[in-house]
Amino acid sequence: MAGRLQGKVAIVTGAGSVGPGWGNGRAIAFRFAQEGAQVFAVDMNAEALVETVSKVEEAGGRIATWQADVTSGDAVREMVRACVQAHGRIDILVNNVGGSKRGGPVELDEASWNQQLDFNLKSVFLGCKHVLPVMESQGGGAIVNVSSTSGIRWTGAAQVGYASAKAGVIQFSRVVAVEYAPKSIRCNTVIPGQMHTPMVETRLAGQRAGGDVQQLLAQRQARIPLPFMGDGIDTANAALFLASDEARFITGTEILVDGGMSVRCG
Repeated sequence: MAGRLQGKVAIVTGAGSVGPGWGNGRAIAFRFAQEGAQVFAVDMNAEALVETVSKVEEAGGRIATWQADVTSGDAVREMVRACVQAHGRIDILVNNVGGSKRGGPVELDEASWNQQLDFNLKSVFLGCKHVLPVMESQGGGAIVNVSSTSGIRWTGAAQVGYASAKAGVIQFSRVVAVEYAPKSIRCNTVIPGQMHTPMVETRLAGQRAGGDVQQLLAQRQARIPLPFMGDGIDTANAALFLASDEARFITGTEILVDGGMSVRCG
């Protein structure tokens, strides 16, 4: 199966990670490079990309980095321009940026609501807005947007801004898929569940378990029918399939990567 993305140029946003290990974006960049893609790895934190680059280079892959805030239209326009200037084309776009903030509609302040929509949904809109004309001009491409099971189910905590934005990502992807299908551009969504990524240790444990990582992991595992928790590589493998030519007849759909959590009753 090696070389599934050979000769492809792929932008992966959020390609760093909040800590050591396999965040979704880092894992996607790594797996794409393993399969032959020239990866254009983007993150707003340049230091977060250092480990990503190291892992890709150790595996013999090709990667270039770019620092950008993908909630800014000007920054995304420049990101796309830089990728095309460096590599001549964009075959794959992965919109992976995202993050949650706890709170229902009463607890969440207006500024946080706006920030959650910008971070999780506007970033997807802007990526597509500026990459789609490039893909159309070259005759096709593949877009993979990363949502969350919070966009389709209650997952254990009120995070209404995040859940609403991630639900929006799913419908946004469907609309893009239908509009751009005649132009040979596919658009699909990966929906990760409660994965064990670096975000658990660095952020979520403090928000939801008083800093007790093991307690939070146990809470999350209890919701998953499979007897183990997935990680960023599992998300990456789903994104890899959807980005590859193996999925050439697949558009406007979603792959759930959640160990059966979202279909469990009770």
